[in-house]
Amino acid sequence: MRGLHRCPHQLLLVSPPPRSAPACRQSATASSRGLRSSLAVFSAPGARVAAAAREQKWGHVEGDEDGGEEGLGEALHRTRELVECAMFAAVAGLAYFLSNSLAIENYFSCFFPLPIVISSLRWGLEASRKTVATVLLLFTLSGPVKASTYLLMHGVVGLIMGTVWRLETNWIVSIILCSIVRALGACGYVLVSSFLIRENILALITVNIHASLTYILTAAGVNTIPSMGTIYLLFGTLLLLNCGFFVFLLHVMYTVFLAKLGIKPSLRSPRWLDRVM
Repeated sequence: MRGLHRCPHQLLLVSPPPRSAPACRQSATASSRGLRSSLAVFSAPGARVAAAAREQKWGHVEGDEDGGEEGLGEALHRTRELVECAMFAAVAGLAYFLSNSLAIENYFSCFFPLPIVISSLRWGLEASRKTVATVLLLFTLSGPVKASTYLLMHGVVGLIMGTVWRLETNWIVSIILCSIVRALGACGYVLVSSFLIRENILALITVNIHASLTYILTAAGVNTIPSMGTIYLLFGTLLLLNCGFFVFLLHVMYTVFLAKLGIKPSLRSPRWLDRVM
């Protein structure tokens, strides 16, 4: 066998000359600076977006402690207002539902507008409108008839009373307005009931008043038959007097009750009531 001979032309791998230590340090420093600058470029938009989101949510930028405390205080204030309004609405709805179920509505009807008045005095007019959401709760529990009855007979009266008290109106003006609203609510309740039972209850009331008044005049020796206009006028007057006495008792009772709770009504009470309290 022939022997293998080495190739006369061998490839020589020439390695680069070693670099000095200062040159290596300069290269490493430059590369680290370039990496930091590129990371800063890519991370800056994300940081700005996060800061803008925090500013939009809390109403202040990071580091503004005063703005943060104000935003947090406002959020807590709104939360307390919402919780109290929901609590008052639930209490009013549950009380009305139980009173109707146990047939004791006539004994506790004077307390139904109270949660709306308290909400108005504590948190303002918007809170009183939120508390009227009791109607939605009653609509779910008892149906539209009971919900409309509560709204006409108690909800609107409490809303008007709370609004008038919040605006610091005179006692006489408050009683007159609430009496008119209560009378209109009673008429609305009669119309709703007439629609449901397919009978004109208002006509039945006026006919009975006409018959009773004619009988009284005949017994007194007066041969006069009253007209229907007189009957309607008498019916409206008696209704306003009834509602006026009821609203007057509500004003007295609510003023004493709120004073005992430590909630000072915005409406100035009469002097005789101040002496009694």
